Amino acid sequence: MTAVGIDAIEIWTGKLKLDLAETFAPEKGEDPEKYTKGLGLHASSFPDAHEDIVTMGANAAHRLMERKGLKPDDIGRIDVATESSFDNSKPVSTYIAGCLESVYDGDFHHANKGERKFACIAGTQSLDDAYNWIKAGRNRGRSALVVATDTALYARGDPGEATQGAGAVAMLITEEPSLVALSTEQGYGSADETDFLKPNQQFPSVDGKRSMQVYLARMREALEDYESVAGASHPDDFAYVPFHTPFPGMVRKAAVLAYRHMIRDTPIEEDLAEEIGFQPREEDYEDREAYKEAIREHMDALGSTAAYQEWYDAAIEPTLDISREVGNWYTGSVHIARAAALKRAAEDGRDLAGEVLGVGSYGSGAQAEVHAETVRDGWKEEIDQLNVDEQIDDRYDLSFAEYENVHDRHNHDKSVELEDFTIPESEFVFTGRGRMNERTYEYVE
Repeated sequence: MTAVGIDAIEIWTGKLKLDLAETFAPEKGEDPEKYTKGLGLHASSFPDAHEDIVTMGANAAHRLMERKGLKPDDIGRIDVATESSFDNSKPVSTYIAGCLESVYDGDFHHANKGERKFACIAGTQSLDDAYNWIKAGRNRGRSALVVATDTALYARGDPGEATQGAGAVAMLITEEPSLVALSTEQGYGSADETDFLKPNQQFPSVDGKRSMQVYLARMREALEDYESVAGASHPDDFAYVPFHTPFPGMVRKAAVLAYRHMIRDTPIEEDLAEEIGFQPREEDYEDREAYKEAIREHMDALGSTAAYQEWYDAAIEPTLDISREVGNWYTGSVHIARAAALKRAAEDGRDLAGEVLGVGSYGSGAQAEVHAETVRDGWKEEIDQLNVDEQIDDRYDLSFAEYENVHDRHNHDKSVELEDFTIPESEFVFTGRGRMNERTYEYVE
């Protein structure tokens, strides 16, 4: 059976940085550890004045195409996943294709283009679409380009303000990929929820407590659904488990839930029972509230065990390396979690070929997806091409007043002029608006 999956990946982070401990926390009169330990975030990335979701996505895609020696004719599909779109009709993929056509001979006139929207899960849904397109034999030997690009901004003063971020991930989907092959088996958890939404508005309306509950409930459903087709999962099955990461603190909650589920009725649970007891079973409780309270207490105890901590440090913690420095990228967040895990493995000299990742994606509104990815022989060569560390280190460090100006610059309801903090070089930039209010772009050498 022909494998289909991610052949290559490139990352483009917004070129500005807001330090949460040194800059944000003092202005808010907060303890820095509220952000660094509570949320698990150190800094956020923001777009410069000349950046937006198109430039970040186009720059990531351009770098990927250049590195892989691709031309437009090699691409038969361009899908952009975003929840930061500025047009309710014209998809961001057409803008990105237009940018790329300005630097290549040839065009994407015969490539299918679209835009996916389902909050943060849309990037994974776009991967699924590309996978299905290739598996159906409709690609004619061509590859698919999937771009997840977002500016995750909140209204100033909103509790979510500290989790903001901006960046893009571009992925090349092919037959016999070099990086990871996607599993045929998938699991879904989906329900009509109003935990996070943007009804004709740029900044989200968020029920934070409800959003965390929905995230965990849908993840549990997706894992159960995945196991219904793939068989029972076990912590030893996965080298890493990248989750959607709105902030690392959320992943800490999802990870202990997943671990509890995977060890149920296994020797691991039996061994831990001597320390914290067996997991509560609902049939042993007449009152569902009493059962739920028992589960909460058991999960708190489980999260403190050495067995769980060892698994978390090996399978989860490495996936957070990039996110804690750049914040939430919405559709891109699970994909930078995957990249972070593979990058850590390469740095540690670990041979991952043939090992499996368990990927948990989520989008508010709400849906989760769980699938597996098998690491391919060429994974290290691909991951070694990433320069995300250099990008993170090179960001301009904003003062709080500068941050407020940047936020206003990217507020769709404001018209704010702002000088660039960085000098564009070998990249696409936003240049203004055309006669129909369309956004315009050019490539700067």
